[in-house]
Amino acid sequence: MTQGPAEMQGEALTQRQQAVLDAVLGLMVEKGSGLTMTAVARRASCSKETLYKWFGDRDGLLTATVRWQASKVRAGNFERQTLDAGALRESLKRFAANWLEVITSPTSIALNRIGVSQAASRDGNLGSIVLANGRFAIGERLKPVLDAGREAGLIAFDDTETAFRTFFGLVGRDVQIRLLLGDTLTLSRAEIAGDAERATDQFLTLYGTDEAPGRKTDNA
Repeated sequence: MTQGPAEMQGEALTQRQQAVLDAVLGLMVEKGSGLTMTAVARRASCSKETLYKWFGDRDGLLTATVRWQASKVRAGNFERQTLDAGALRESLKRFAANWLEVITSPTSIALNRIGVSQAASRDGNLGSIVLANGRFAIGERLKPVLDAGREAGLIAFDDTETAFRTFFGLVGRDVQIRLLLGDTLTLSRAEIAGDAERATDQFLTLYGTDEAPGRKTDNA
């Protein structure tokens, strides 16, 4: 029975499968759109039959590739029952830094450029795949952190999606659109760390309660 990406989603990828997905990303950086299973098999030194067995079809392969890239964006580990101000701030900072590192990488730039192009021309499904398994999936990864912070009384907001979009905007600013349009913007690790800390502080100033780090009060 062929195992498609839906069945693989809850399972850890093997190192060999990760190498295949890295090969897909490499081809996108080098060649742009027009990715074929034959080209991937050649680059990854495996058979097309193996690709179909693991990923189902071309869209399944692209879906797995987007998920693999998006999986690099993670919030910090925390215990929901004992979440404190420091752990919340570190989780948000880690997410922000991870996301900035990913979206400024050549692989993400290539992936998103092709996705935007296909969405505009309606030539292929990569645009919807990136949206569903990138932006939306990443949102679902951070929202539990935001909800836990609200339950702990550290942040206050009415709608989780709105709070997430605010944080997403504070982190990304105009970085992604500039890169997609060809800007040669580069961010060092130190700059990414600084931007992540700045965005986290700004978010906590907007949504934090008196218990949250970075919250400005009248007595500050």
